[in-house]
Amino acid sequence: MPAAGQLAIAATASYCFAHFVVGHPVPLLAITVCLSSLGFVRDARPRRVLETAIGLSVGVALAEVMLAVAGRGVWQILVALFATLLLARLLNAAPAVAVAATAQSAIVLLIQLPSGGGWARSLDGFIGGGIALLATALLPRDPRRAAQRDADRVFAGLRRGFDDTARALRTADRPTAAAALGALRELHPVVDDWTTTLDSAIAIARVSPFLRRRLPELLAQRRLLAGVELAVRSMRTIARRAEALTSDGRARPELAELLAAVGSAAALLGRSVHDPAVLAPAREDLLLIARRLDPRLVSPEASVTASMITVLVRPVVVDLAVAAGLPQEDIRAALPSLA
Repeated sequence: MPAAGQLAIAATASYCFAHFVVGHPVPLLAITVCLSSLGFVRDARPRRVLETAIGLSVGVALAEVMLAVAGRGVWQILVALFATLLLARLLNAAPAVAVAATAQSAIVLLIQLPSGGGWARSLDGFIGGGIALLATALLPRDPRRAAQRDADRVFAGLRRGFDDTARALRTADRPTAAAALGALRELHPVVDDWTTTLDSAIAIARVSPFLRRRLPELLAQRRLLAGVELAVRSMRTIARRAEALTSDGRARPELAELLAAVGSAAALLGRSVHDPAVLAPAREDLLLIARRLDPRLVSPEASVTASMITVLVRPVVVDLAVAAGLPQEDIRAALPSLA
């Protein structure tokens, strides 16, 4: 709904400016360029909006040049569309922008010349792009909530990976270990979504006077994302090792307890997205876990393969602790020596 409201208001404002201020009777391209520049997309960064608006406006202007030089006809349409595709693709790496720019060019080539003159449609395109950029700052979507939703999805998947891996080690259940590995692999696109949403939210907060106060909170969430992304990668390795360990049918409750403890600390980090006050207990929990991360303490009689689980948990704890705001030197100093 916020995105739909932003699009509707911005497109209407583009029409009103082009119609009532500039005097164009039917400023169609002011609306279409504005809508296409903003887009119903996750990435609403001002830079993306600007690049899209420029690409669309260039497509309109190129079609105007073709009409002025060669007139209207079938071969002119072919040349203009081909040139617009190449030029828009050169200006913007996104294929969708090139196609959208070419669609605007086709509109110019096909509709009748407006009463505002030969370059009225180009002016409408630039008006639509400019209003889209203003709307990004003055009518921003709520990027904080979108980033929080993506964060919740990532932490839910990470917690499932911890819980399933711990259950698999506790019961020597290989299918459960395989399910944990699958859940962690499925987190890759979810982490990418969170990254895109958060980068977009930070970029908007930098230019919007209404969201600038949210910038410290969003930057803290970026630090959280960086640590969690590394932890997810390490957990995939642990889940693969756990799946191999369960093949002998032997339960390993001590390793299960360790992973369950780290999973609980990760869940606290997930709650910090909505309540930063829980970061302090999360840091304390991770410090306590770090001090125990010696294979000789966790599982004294375990094989070398089983002991590797404890060793692999160490970078996970470090990454989560850094994400929680603990200096890396402090958490590394808390780890027992493996010598």
